[in-house]
Amino acid sequence: MRLLALVGLVAYGITAVLACESCYGPSDYVQHKRLVRRMQPESLNATSKPRGPLEWGQINFLHTTDTHGWLEGHLKEKNYGADWGDYVSFVKHMRQKADQLNVDLLLIDTGDLHDGAGLSDATDPNGVISNSIFDIIDYDLLTIGNHELYVTDVAYETFANFSKHYGEKYLTSNVQIINKTTGQFEYIGNRYRYFTTKHGIRIMAFGVLFDFTGNSNVSKVTTAEDMVKEPWFIHAVNYKEPIDLFVLIGHNPVRNNTGDSTFEYVYQSIRNMRPDVPIQGFGGHAHVRDFVVFDGSSTALASGRYCETLGWLSMSGIKSPTFRGAMYPHGVPNPSRRAVIGNSTTDSRPLPSVRKPCGHSDGELRYSRRYLDWNRLSFAYHALGSQDRKFDTPKGLELTSDITSYRKELNLTYVYGCAPQTYCVDCKPFMDEGNIFSLLDKALKEVIVNEDRADVPRLILINTGSVRFDLVQGPFTYDDSFIVSPFKNTWQYLADVPYKQASQVLDIINAGPYQKRSIGSLRYSSPTITGRDVCVDPPYTMMSKREFLKARSITRRKIDDASIMAGYTTRDDFGMDGDDTVHNRIPSYPLPNDLQANASFPTDGSMPETVDLVFLDFIGVDYVLPALNSVGASYTESDIKLYLPEDVTSNQYLPEYAKRAWQKKMPNCPTGEGVGS
Repeated sequence: MRLLALVGLVAYGITAVLACESCYGPSDYVQHKRLVRRMQPESLNATSKPRGPLEWGQINFLHTTDTHGWLEGHLKEKNYGADWGDYVSFVKHMRQKADQLNVDLLLIDTGDLHDGAGLSDATDPNGVISNSIFDIIDYDLLTIGNHELYVTDVAYETFANFSKHYGEKYLTSNVQIINKTTGQFEYIGNRYRYFTTKHGIRIMAFGVLFDFTGNSNVSKVTTAEDMVKEPWFIHAVNYKEPIDLFVLIGHNPVRNNTGDSTFEYVYQSIRNMRPDVPIQGFGGHAHVRDFVVFDGSSTALASGRYCETLGWLSMSGIKSPTFRGAMYPHGVPNPSRRAVIGNSTTDSRPLPSVRKPCGHSDGELRYSRRYLDWNRLSFAYHALGSQDRKFDTPKGLELTSDITSYRKELNLTYVYGCAPQTYCVDCKPFMDEGNIFSLLDKALKEVIVNEDRADVPRLILINTGSVRFDLVQGPFTYDDSFIVSPFKNTWQYLADVPYKQASQVLDIINAGPYQKRSIGSLRYSSPTITGRDVCVDPPYTMMSKREFLKARSITRRKIDDASIMAGYTTRDDFGMDGDDTVHNRIPSYPLPNDLQANASFPTDGSMPETVDLVFLDFIGVDYVLPALNSVGASYTESDIKLYLPEDVTSNQYLPEYAKRAWQKKMPNCPTGEGVGS
């Protein structure tokens, strides 16, 4: 097990945690469960099967994106319980199936491997173990995400190890880094890749990050507008060798409804030079399931986030004199839709009756797309058609065992307390019971206290973007502390602020734009950024309700069947049948920018004359200070002080609250259903 050699690199530990194996059952039962030949010991398998077989075409793609360290799977959510070892087994079976069908299968990943779960975040540097779990799979094309670039040490780890592991397959068409030896910028990966598939399709591929500006100063991101004008790009698009298909991958939203995607811009630049060649895109960053039609021979797929979704896309009809495979493989469903927006049913025209192996088609491309839930039930169904134990492969089983061992080595299974219910980020209205911010309001009041000023009334402000994911009922572990909020911001304050002014700050900053600070406004003495505050992606709930529903691929369709579990219900350019497993919808409600907790106020209900205004350093200078000064105050940055010691950070107050409030439920600690279970 080659991964075990990395344990010595782990630098982070935990303090004051409660090792509570009894929350999972007697210790001998825990050890016994580790031998179970599937998933992780705590995981639950799904109960809702896929709706039917996948369509296989001339060329097929499996797409992952925004995994953010969730390689153990979702231990408490049935829909997404598979781990990376299960995916390894699935990939092997699917590649064998592609060979049997005489078609191509390519694996694509579009970045963001860090900041989201303990397996990636509990090491120094971040991702040193999770990357070596991830790269067990031989991907065909990969690209970089913004979360690989925030922190200098992570960027160099990606450059020195991860990109070298994948070689020419790792594409960073617009991302460079300073070579420590030469002092010059060079591309982290390849600018492009030209290759021929096993069955003869000639592909030109690019990997393009959106116009990201939050990277550390050792890296450089070229804007898409500038990149497409560069000679190398023009040369690659007009390559001397024939091109049957352009594959455009990118950590980039495929739909530009929020204004931050450059995907369509790059597609159009290729199309202007090569109007006759199909373009297939694979995006990410937006954390949504989506499929976009650009033109009759150009589409793009986005495949969710956090190992909740595995994207599937198949195509037939690519004309290529070198293709020596099956255009429409026999014995399986085939792609049958043209690239037309709203083509929610199969094309009524018949498929070609002659299925020649040399690129013959009726002159039109046919597509299918599917969003698979990340669980063993789905994987085994599509790989073998059943839950037969033959699904497991030696490499998959070994990796599952390695993940279990790493979670134990990193203390990720240690328990702080027993969460009495599930608290979701946005499935319930803000501050309602069961909404996570109603819980955080209590935790902030109890835990964020400067003992020397404990009697001074205080307003405590946090940005809602500091919360990354739901908290599921059951054992609240060290791993969960990263899952809910991995960010490490310090607590600052302004002392004795007039209450009349301080009380207006929340409404002002909630009326402003989403809070995301650029790298230039960070005040670190070293180019190695140790904080995680810049690692927040704008949640789509920050938009208006109308914009949110359009952007997030969530429909308001109601499925009146109590046996159908809640989960993704997606609407995209092909309609509403893309989800591999039919689910009942999950409600989603908008969030404000910030939450305010009021503590130590007079017990008689009166308002204090002055308060300590406490806030995370992420929002202090750029948001709190301007808001306060806009109502008549005159504070400067020099007035801001640390409220708690610098080593007491924002990812610690919820675990501390769990130790105080939730240990009474132990050792009897049942796991409840997650929002997507």
